[in-house]
Amino acid sequence: MQPPSEGVVVTFYGDDFTGSTDVMETLEDAGLPTLLFLEPPTPEQVAEHPEVRAVGVAGISRSLSPSEMAEELPPVFAALARLEAPLLHYKICSTFDSAPEIGSIGRATELLREAVPGGRDRATALVVGVPQLGRWTAFGTLFAAFQGEVHRLDRHPAMRAHPITPMHEADVRLHLGAQTALPISLVDVFDLDGPDGEVADRVDATLADSDGIVVLDVADHETQRRVGSALHRLLEAASTTGGTVVVVGSSGVEYALGAAWGRQGHAAERAVRPAGTTLVVSGSRAPATQRQAEAAVAAGFARVDLDPAAVTAESAADAEAARAAVAAQTVAALSASDRVLLFTPPPVPGAPAVDGTRLSLALADITRRVLDRVDIPRLVIAGGDTSGYVAKALGIRALRLVRRLAPGSPLCSAVSDDPRIDGMELCLKGGQIGGPDYFVRIAELGSDHVDTDDARTENALAAG
Repeated sequence: MQPPSEGVVVTFYGDDFTGSTDVMETLEDAGLPTLLFLEPPTPEQVAEHPEVRAVGVAGISRSLSPSEMAEELPPVFAALARLEAPLLHYKICSTFDSAPEIGSIGRATELLREAVPGGRDRATALVVGVPQLGRWTAFGTLFAAFQGEVHRLDRHPAMRAHPITPMHEADVRLHLGAQTALPISLVDVFDLDGPDGEVADRVDATLADSDGIVVLDVADHETQRRVGSALHRLLEAASTTGGTVVVVGSSGVEYALGAAWGRQGHAAERAVRPAGTTLVVSGSRAPATQRQAEAAVAAGFARVDLDPAAVTAESAADAEAARAAVAAQTVAALSASDRVLLFTPPPVPGAPAVDGTRLSLALADITRRVLDRVDIPRLVIAGGDTSGYVAKALGIRALRLVRRLAPGSPLCSAVSDDPRIDGMELCLKGGQIGGPDYFVRIAELGSDHVDTDDARTENALAAG
């Protein structure tokens, strides 16, 4: 099996920025040069890059309500559909972060199906499992690794207590069923067991018989390959007829396609800048990011703490003053150190909750203020929602992959009309991704002693 030999093969929309770079990395691994835009591109903009075989848009829908999605997503889906790729993927987090009132995967799926001719009349495949990232589905139930142990998602130490979308149900069908009235069926691990031809017949029959959502289990690398083969057959049929098939899922979609194509390896890598000033902006409160922050400070990073309540204060004047003060402290730290961590402390028990979107917007504003005053050759953003808002605030137009780091969080190069931002190296890191020394390794990239092979193969299971 091989992807079509010409043109854009895959288009995708990522429901957060870190997930979007995850897909870009995986597509590059599968042999498809990829360009990730921050706003929907026109066919003319894509045509300026004839080598590109996959095009994505990094979005923020994971933080939107269903009504906000209905405004945000249809124009983006329509723009991607105009590129006429045979496969259009709505990318979700591999921990299925969603709820009926925010980040609804069900509502996004409905909008995706409506955006593509014939989409409402065909099955929409849904793939969540990614063994490479420590995520597995069996009989529709999602499991994820955390600090070396595997948990059902509703018992996962981080996800069951997620501040915005806590997981109370590990069965993907039940969790999704609260978000959409679309029928949901399952291709389970038993359906994926047996001779390839028999498996293909079973899977294709299930997809052909459904006009709703079909969840496909991915429990290991063999089931991943077989799911990828099914996705390839959908893609191939759409390519032959000139149509577009829509798929929902994590980067497991691209991992599965790569496995089916036999082209899953390391992406081509570009030259890294010499080690210089690195600014880490951490909006994530995930345990993995907390450990990375501790390791960075122990390695000599200057740390600037912000008060989440102060920078998101109801009083615009108070919030403005707090953000200006944090930006000034960060600029001062950068004048004294070439490694600075702007840190969001974990929630204090009993303290009032801080709105996540407002906090992300505050961090975006602070980061923009800092970069208006200091040239930063390498910027790291921790937290999916924070990454999206920061990237938009900086006027970044698109991203290209530079170097693999932890799975799903590569080093990228920014494309921007602003010469201060264009070419800046950028990492957008999900909260749970990367080992404890992730920030330290990024800062050392380009130095004589960094162990790039270890950085390239760092295992996400260390953090879950």
